[in-house]
Amino acid sequence: MDSTNKCLKEWNATIEALGQGKQTILIRSYGTTSDSFLLYPTVSYANKDNFLEGFKPEHQSFVKENALPKKDGNKVAIKYYATVEKIFEKSPSAISRLQKDYIWTSEHVRNYLKGKKAQVWVLRVYKLKEPYMAEPTPGAIKYANLKEKVSLDNIKPVLSDEEFSKVLEI
Repeated sequence: MDSTNKCLKEWNATIEALGQGKQTILIRSYGTTSDSFLLYPTVSYANKDNFLEGFKPEHQSFVKENALPKKDGNKVAIKYYATVEKIFEKSPSAISRLQKDYIWTSEHVRNYLKGKKAQVWVLRVYKLKEPYMAEPTPGAIKYANLKEKVSLDNIKPVLSDEEFSKVLEI
């Protein structure tokens, strides 16, 4: 595949953490049938006064700097593409063993899961050759399709093959 218009909507700070190798997984209360997608930044979480409390203290300055995506008018920059390399299930109590793989607090993750088992998505993230300025996708909550396809030519993995092979060991 050399282009796609499929997107997963996610908090911009989380996308930047994935795109800069600070985070390697997504924790979801649901699985996915999509094996790849662009990472479309959202910002609704950043409108809350206490949004930083959901992130570990050592990552809060990073989150504050990356709370909002780059914009041009009403368009947002899509900078990353991800492939789902592995999905596994964990009990809410076992998620804390994966703390090195995400930037959120354990309390935030527990509140999000509400006692449900976690679906842990291990993502291989790639940086696009150039950011794609995407028009808003109203109505879509988790997934969205852009009007145009985005080129995946010359994408570069965020983590080296060696680094990523260690991630797959979780």
